[in-house]
Amino acid sequence: MPNGLEIMKAAVDDFKKIQNYMSLAKEENAVKTYAELKREYLVLKTILQTAGVNLTDIDEIKE
Repeated sequence: MPNGLEIMKAAVDDFKKIQNYMSLAKEENAVKTYAELKREYLVLKTILQTAGVNLTDIDEIKE
């Protein structure tokens, strides 16, 4: 069973992946894909902020 640190690392990794996919979708003008990724991005961002993670340096999208 994962501990809190492992769960947090997984969430941060997912956050970074979503941002990467959002950048790719934006470059490809994939509006629907970008919108769906943005929803996931906002959920992960809210969870991480609530958990006290400082997103200043890792939030590349800043939406």
